[in-house]
Amino acid sequence: MTYSRRSVLAMAGTALGTTTLNAAAAPPNIVYILADDLGWGDLRCYNPKSGVPTPNADRLASQAMRFTDMHSPSAVCTPTRYGIMTGRYCWRSSLKKGVLNGYSPNLIESGRMTVPDMLKSQGYYTAGLGKWHLGLGNNEKTDFAKPLRPGPATHGFDYYYGIPASLDMDPYVYFENDRTVAQPTETTPGENKPRGVFWRGGGIAPGFSVPGVLPNLTDKAVSVLQARAKTPSQPFFLYLALTAPHTPWVPEERFRGKSQAGTYGDFVAAVDDTLGRVMKALHDTGLASNTLVIFTSDNGADWKVEDKAQFPHRANADWRGEKADIWDGGHRIPFLARWPGQIKPGSVSGQLGCLTDLMATAAAITGYKLPATAAEDSFNLLPVLKGKTTKPIRDSIVHHSVDGIFSIRKGEWKLELGLGSGGFTKPAKEEPVPGGPTGQLYNLAQDPGETRNLWSERQDIVKSLSDLLLKQQAQGFSAIRPKHL
Repeated sequence: MTYSRRSVLAMAGTALGTTTLNAAAAPPNIVYILADDLGWGDLRCYNPKSGVPTPNADRLASQAMRFTDMHSPSAVCTPTRYGIMTGRYCWRSSLKKGVLNGYSPNLIESGRMTVPDMLKSQGYYTAGLGKWHLGLGNNEKTDFAKPLRPGPATHGFDYYYGIPASLDMDPYVYFENDRTVAQPTETTPGENKPRGVFWRGGGIAPGFSVPGVLPNLTDKAVSVLQARAKTPSQPFFLYLALTAPHTPWVPEERFRGKSQAGTYGDFVAAVDDTLGRVMKALHDTGLASNTLVIFTSDNGADWKVEDKAQFPHRANADWRGEKADIWDGGHRIPFLARWPGQIKPGSVSGQLGCLTDLMATAAAITGYKLPATAAEDSFNLLPVLKGKTTKPIRDSIVHHSVDGIFSIRKGEWKLELGLGSGGFTKPAKEEPVPGGPTGQLYNLAQDPGETRNLWSERQDIVKSLSDLLLKQQAQGFSAIRPKHL
């Protein structure tokens, strides 16, 4: 859904008319919209040659700050979601670099502070919708007939409605707070054709519609915003974790043929429509003027070599690789942030950032002092959002691929501790030749496409970055705050 011209003008007028004093008079609402497998090149505000019409994301970009060097901590979803919720790299405690399934137990440690925990302590109402994918319950295999604890209800959410994992993983059920809405008493054989229309066989709740999940979550988001508008004195945090454009690619009929990127592109158009509906709900309820909206993705797009051969669309733009890979196509993501009266409309930031930075940024917004036991890899981006600084906030950032290849980026240099993609692009792993490089080193300022491996030529950089990665792994944190000095 796109905004009408009248709505756009009204929103622009509201944004321009909101003074910094008024915006600062009450803590802002925070709406965090996390797309699933949306690529840096899918949105036309990032990639003018995109084969997908994204009018709502483009309009949001004109009202927001657009980050060009934002990254997920992992090239796949589960560890990234852990990082978003906790402000901490997932590998620090769980050693899990891959993906949970629909029956996996809870991953977030008992007693670990989450973003909703922190905001709830600051008086926020906290709501979550959509794909959880951080495990439910304590059993080796989740029993959906029992209370789903630990889960979102024990990790700071006043309300949560969603699905256990990715939409291509059974069981296909909704849960609300700590209860399954309907048990998976039926069975689906799954699907595996055509390309992208894939979900695994397994248990499914009666009446559960795979294509209906995204529209249902969109309706729920609008309902939550309408309900919060009735209690404007209490700020809220809404975490909207979309199930798209991750497989299965199942756009509603009204989106079919909307793109020049096949079924995938049509599904991205559906994601853009969801964004438009959420933004319209914020405007219609009068919440927009004091709401920070962040729209981003959990990793790069699942857009393979064969997809690029069939369509001119480049879901990950010109970055090398795709979802799951250690190369930038696996973890460089779109990130738009709008906050009327605080963030300059249409601004662009080249700051190096990570999705783990939500915790420290939200803490700074609310004046919360983070304890030493929380948000170990989270940096405060508030000065960047407000245009107060252009100096680097982050000294470095650590990534890993689905197969566990680590990389560390500092400035223009990126070190990757292995050969191959470490993910979905072939070859995932390469054995070093005698006397040849055992890893990869790229100068992204000169070679953003990661085409020239400088490992052998710049062993000084290899050593310094390797030492820095080992230090950050050993010390247990990367964020430098007074508590760590």
